[in-house]
Order: sequence, then structure tokens, then C-alpha cells
Amino acid sequence: MKKPFCIALMMLTAAITAGLAACSPKAVPPPPRPAKIAVVLGAGAARGFAHVGVLKVLESHHVPVHMVVGASVGSFVGSLYAYGYDAFTLQTLALTLEREDLVDLTLPDNGFVKGEKLEKYVNRMVRGTPIETFRIPFHAVAADIQTGEEMVFGTGNAGVAVRASCSIPGVFKPARVGDKTYVDGGLVSPVPVDAARRYGADVVIAVDISASRNMTVPQGAIETILQSVDIMHAKISPGGCGDQAGCGTHRRR
Repeated sequence: MKKPFCIALMMLTAAITAGLAACSPKAVPPPPRPAKIAVVLGAGAARGFAHVGVLKVLESHHVPVHMVVGASVGSFVGSLYAYGYDAFTLQTLALTLEREDLVDLTLPDNGFVKGEKLEKYVNRMVRGTPIETFRIPFHAVAADIQTGEEMVFGTGNAGVAVRASCSIPGVFKPARVGDKTYVDGGLVSPVPVDAARRYGADVVIAVDISASRNMTVPQGAIETILQSVDIMHAKISPGGCGDQAGCGTHRRR
């Protein structure tokens, strides 16, 4: 009698174990991580607000932006957008901004423009907010004038970073930050796609405004320098993305 009882008990135990295994929760794989989208705003001397048109299109299509990277004038527009101004507000700013708001002329000494007004304007517009607490992570690209290396500002004083990134040689006096001296970021990276990749972007929307060059003959030293810089930007930045996957370039004409 004991043997049939033991067999029945073993069968019952096996059935219960199988039932419990069938009822146990299954491991569910985590959902895929959403792609991290970066908007890269390139250099382009006086046409920086051309970037606003692309930002308006992205907003109208509800494209999320997880990072903003800018070089030269792209850092100026990018800093304001990353801080929290929407594209339509930036368009209004572009229509009301006067040259005197940003340009502080000085006797030519390594540059015609000091850059202090630009720095103060940016800091006033972002209410002194440090870069690392902007609504969208922001990076401004500048060039170390001594080494020729790229410098990416992603923390600290926004006005200082934008001033360094916008310091076009011959127009702006080079920006001194700590023991380093910086000039326009477009010299080393007119459309800084690589910087966006290094900081984790999966998808890059690059805006290249160097294609919209002024075809007129410049009048005066500053216009000549600006147009020369635009030509250089266009030549060293053919399309911005090269052959990189997950990168699209919009060229403003």
C-alpha cells in the first residue's frame, strides 16, 4: 500500500510544481531606449537666425530635441533655444535685435569688437543660468587659438561660452577663459556633428547655413573678413554629416 501511495504523492507534487512554474511571472525585456536626438547649429557669420526657421519646422512637427550643439553664431541661437525660448520667440528677437545690442566696437587691437556686450546679452537673456541647468543640454564649440584644438563648453557661464564660440578672428578680440584663449568654433568644426556624437546623440539634425553666402562684393574690412570666413566654413564643411549614419543635414540657402 505504501508504494502506490508514494507514487501518487510524487505525481501530485510534480503536478503542483509544474502548475506553480506555469503561473510564475515571465521576465519581460525592457522597452527599447528612445533615440537621443541632437540639433547641431553650424557657423555662418551674420546669418545665424536662419537657424530659427529649422527650429520652427521641428517644433511644428513635434520633433523632440534632447541636445543642442552650436558653433559660432549657431552657439548664440542654440544657447537661447536650449535655455527655453521657443522658435517663434527667437524669431521675434531676431526682428527686434539691433547691432548695438551685441557689438561693442573698440580700437583695432587683435579685433574690432570686444565681445563683452555679446556675453552680457546672452547672460541677461538666460537670467544668469549656468549651462548645465538649461532645459535642454547645450554645448558650445570654440577653438583654442594656441593649439588649434576643439573646445566644447557644456557647463558654466553661458555668455562666456558663446562669446568664445563666436569670436571670429580679426572681428572679435579672442576670448580669454582661464589660462586659455579661444576663437570662433567654426574654424575647427563649422557644423559640429562629431561633438554631438561624443556626447551621446543617436540621431543628429545638422543645420548648415554656410551655403547661403552673400554673392556681393564686401564693403569694408569687417565685411571682407566675415565673407572670407563664410567661404572657409563652406569649403571645410561639405554637408556637415559626411557619411555618418543617423545624421541629416539641412542646408539653408
